[in-house]
Amino acid sequence: MRYPQGGGLTDAERAGRERVRLRAVAGFEAGEKSREIAAALRVSERSVERWTRQWREEGLAGVASRGSPGRPRLSDQQIGRLERELERGPLAHGWADQRWTLARVKTMIGRLFHVSYTVEGTWRLLRRHGWSWQQPARRAIERDDDAVEPVEAGGLAAGKSTAAVNNAWVVFEDEAGQSMTPPRARTWGRQRCTPVVRVRGRGSGRVSMAGMTCYKSGERSRLIYAIREYRGRKDEPKGFGWKDHRDLILRARAQLGGPVVLVWDNLRMHLVAPLREFFEANAAWLTVFQLPTYAPDLNPQEGIWSLVKRGIGNLAAADLGQITRAVKRRLKMLQYRPEVIDGCLSGAGLSLSG
Repeated sequence: MRYPQGGGLTDAERAGRERVRLRAVAGFEAGEKSREIAAALRVSERSVERWTRQWREEGLAGVASRGSPGRPRLSDQQIGRLERELERGPLAHGWADQRWTLARVKTMIGRLFHVSYTVEGTWRLLRRHGWSWQQPARRAIERDDDAVEPVEAGGLAAGKSTAAVNNAWVVFEDEAGQSMTPPRARTWGRQRCTPVVRVRGRGSGRVSMAGMTCYKSGERSRLIYAIREYRGRKDEPKGFGWKDHRDLILRARAQLGGPVVLVWDNLRMHLVAPLREFFEANAAWLTVFQLPTYAPDLNPQEGIWSLVKRGIGNLAAADLGQITRAVKRRLKMLQYRPEVIDGCLSGAGLSLSG
């Protein structure tokens, strides 16, 4: 029986080998032949003969599992260094993409510690120390993690403090769009036969969405949104302009009935001069904070868009109006589910407490 080099043995594996050898000992004492014992235990006759010899010479102690002696294993200090190097990512070690495969980790171990591991032994090593095979999240290379860290660590930071002082609502705003081609969603299909979702090749246009998730301690969370269709007609706006953003903010104030702390990204439309003038003129009830650049995962409204697009997955829409109706229906449902809106805040790693 050949064991993976460098993999080490878990307690369960050692106990399993112990049970196999004890069953072999029972066969020895019963006078069974080595071939019969090997067939019953599904091991080689050579292993059974070796266990027989050890049993005759040393008794039960001779067949006790000793694990895998002499195999190279990493110390705690070496494991710590390996994990730090893995966290740096494959790009830092010369690979073109950002996938850690077992073969690459095996190569890394050889480079760092001059220890030979098999692929299976590498898998066991990683599993034993809390690593698993996962699908990664995407993050922009241009993102400034130093700017993002204070927001993630301290909740809403300055915006949260301002809201508490003014008894204001914290409002996160974001925009999204949907064309006639629906997002792909998983579906059941026959094995080795990729399902095909048929969508209409004709038609053009786009549904633009602007949404606000609104939070305040002691109040039910709210969702406010606006929808606009673009059908490619002459002089028709493709998306939301600064006046649309202004009107949406005014509508939020009317519906919420109190001061507003607005948190949104650095979209060019958010920084135009007319909006800045509007903010200055309404500073008595409106405070604006900008999210760090390339950090959409910090905006709870992104979670709302994800839920909306999941709800229209694989939709074979006949026209743009059907897309619009599906989007509105999904957003209307979410308005009546404040626990889902709260979940989007938690999913962004933010909170209003503290």
